[in-house]
Amino acid sequence: MNKFLIHILFLSFILSFELIFPQSSKNYDKELRRLNAKIDRVRVLVDSLEFNDRLLLPELMSAFRKSVSSKAQQDSITVVMMKRINTLNNKIAKLENQAKFMDSTSLEIYNKLVMIENKIVTLTNSYSEMSQMKSGPSVSNEPQFNAAKYKKHYMKSLGYFQNQQYDNAIKGFSELVSSDATNDLADNCQYWLAECYYSKKDFKRAIAEFVKVFNYAGTDKDDDAQLKLGLSYQSMGSIGKAKEEFQRLIDYFPGSEYYPKAKDALRKLSID
Repeated sequence: MNKFLIHILFLSFILSFELIFPQSSKNYDKELRRLNAKIDRVRVLVDSLEFNDRLLLPELMSAFRKSVSSKAQQDSITVVMMKRINTLNNKIAKLENQAKFMDSTSLEIYNKLVMIENKIVTLTNSYSEMSQMKSGPSVSNEPQFNAAKYKKHYMKSLGYFQNQQYDNAIKGFSELVSSDATNDLADNCQYWLAECYYSKKDFKRAIAEFVKVFNYAGTDKDDDAQLKLGLSYQSMGSIGKAKEEFQRLIDYFPGSEYYPKAKDALRKLSID
């Protein structure tokens, strides 16, 4: 009896609740369905993202590995290019050094050729003078350093020069110059005295002696001496002074046989 009554009361409570709150029950079911639907949509979105991750991850990893490989390859190429550039720079530097050496060697050879050519010209002039002396009047037995003796001693000293016995030649020409500076051969003696020092490569003393040639009025050795002044300074490495002396020959001796030689020497020094 009690159980039956309790059951009746429970059913009555439920019926009473539904009768009293019918709208609340419906709203609860609706909200529950809405939340379930939202949960389902979120679950679908998560599943989609996981699927996309599984698809994109291999591609991203592959792209990353390619990027790393590409950078490593670029770094490797950069290293190779830098090595090649350094190699080329070294070759260029080596070629520049060789070019400088060739220029230096070329100038040295040129200077040697000039010296040889000048030596030939000098010897030719000395032999020409000696030939003219021998064809002149005969030498008589007169006191030392009269006209005839002067000529004889001059030829003897010139012979010493031609045989490269420069000290003997210097002694002979010095005696002649000091004995009679008015003799017709005195300017020649002075010139050949300077040539002796030039041949001995005593260029400083040679310059001093070549300058003295201009003290003789009417000398025909002035252009010869002027050329040798330029060559002496050039041999000493005084290029500025050498250019001045060559230019002086061009300016004051335009009709000289050495005019072309002076112009060529001046051009060569201006280029170097």
